[in-house]
Amino acid sequence: MRILFAASEATPFAKTGGLADVVGALPKALARLGHEVAVVLPRYRGMQGQPVLIRSLTIPMGSTLRFPGVVDGGKADRVQFFFIDDPQYFDRDQLYQTSAGDYPDNAARFALLSRAVIELIKRLVRPDVLHCHDWQTALVPTLMHSLYQEDPALEGLPVVLTLHNLGYQGLFPKSCLADLGLPESLFRIDALEFWGQVNYLKGGFLFSDAITTVSKTYAAEIQTEEHGYGLEGVIRSRSGSLTGILNGVDYTDWDPLLDRYIRSNYDSDSLEKKLICKRDLLESFGLPADDLGRPLIGIVSRLTRQKGFDLVADVADRLVRFDLQIVALGTGEPAYEEMFREMARLYPNKIAVRIAYDNALAHKIEAGADIFLMPSRYEPCGLNQIYSLKYGTIPVVRATGGLQDTIEPFDPATGQGTGFKFRKYSGQALLDCLALALNLYRDPRAWRQLQLNAMSRDFSWQRSAEQYARLYESLRPARIVAASPSSNV
Repeated sequence: MRILFAASEATPFAKTGGLADVVGALPKALARLGHEVAVVLPRYRGMQGQPVLIRSLTIPMGSTLRFPGVVDGGKADRVQFFFIDDPQYFDRDQLYQTSAGDYPDNAARFALLSRAVIELIKRLVRPDVLHCHDWQTALVPTLMHSLYQEDPALEGLPVVLTLHNLGYQGLFPKSCLADLGLPESLFRIDALEFWGQVNYLKGGFLFSDAITTVSKTYAAEIQTEEHGYGLEGVIRSRSGSLTGILNGVDYTDWDPLLDRYIRSNYDSDSLEKKLICKRDLLESFGLPADDLGRPLIGIVSRLTRQKGFDLVADVADRLVRFDLQIVALGTGEPAYEEMFREMARLYPNKIAVRIAYDNALAHKIEAGADIFLMPSRYEPCGLNQIYSLKYGTIPVVRATGGLQDTIEPFDPATGQGTGFKFRKYSGQALLDCLALALNLYRDPRAWRQLQLNAMSRDFSWQRSAEQYARLYESLRPARIVAASPSSNV
């Protein structure tokens, strides 16, 4: 099967979050299953590519034309990459925004990307399935059902849209339709109109042949008022086409036996070496390492309300009374950055924080911590809790989204389970759950069994890729057409 991915970011080329990890890993997993896979991305600053495959595509943008090129991004792990080259739109310091806020022309930037994807299909490739990701390419199915509806080159091409985080929808003023050359007829309740604005993601939900999101629980949650961000009715109307497929992880990057960033490699047969990593982690953060028996809590996260740090703020004065140490890594909302700085100032022997993005230090935390804390308000999938399992670092999480789907509560009576979960969104529930974990930590035999359970779980990409492949196949019988002779996906 020929599969074309369209997205705004992918590792190793450009990344702001989990979207890049998925678009970097899932195509490789599908290629290993024998499929022909290509990925279309914007050509951001620093992205190398040659030769030029198409010197210019003609893209109408309101009263003007733009002429982006298509550059060969090369092949990696049997996956072909194509870069849409428009320096004025994509050669910038950041992908979507600066410290002052979103780029004011994001509507145009990603409308151009969406139209360029369609033109690339017409000129260069003919996939069996087109797989779009998040709001940045959600305009593709809308365009295919409006401006390109009668185009024979696109006839029968099924489109899958994957939602990674409903908190980001691509909302723009109504005036952007005229600026982008999109028909006024799209500004209606059963198309792009959303409370007086244009909503790219809404159009993607309505016009894609299938919709996926990144965990089964999140697929159910986004159909509720609490987690639907105003689109719950639209999503419920497409519930028959909605599937939750859990993200995988790349164990070539996240495996304590292979990890090049940690002081000592280990596996389930050499768990005692985890103490070497714990000492190294404490020293890296400047915390006392004289008592390695004291439980060490690790946090690697965006420091935001979505990630549950309002709960931590609510109970910070009680949290520090536990006999534990905490190391935190991340950036985010100033109030939570300052909260951790103040906690570290008041309790310098117990708490340390690094306000930064540091991949090497994130690996050290996964390997050296005893417990990993993720109290998220919502979490579409989450990856750190899955990394933690592999490292024998026990997750304490809120039962939402992918956290609910990946962590099984430990039962001391049966010895089954992989972590600890709390359901109510409250600081007290977080403290009660953490207390359970700390109590079990005092029982070395039970704790080791819990670690072994966690390390035995497999969340590799192959299983997820097989689910996506079955979904793609299910879309083909009704809509399949022969690929054009020029296809090289």
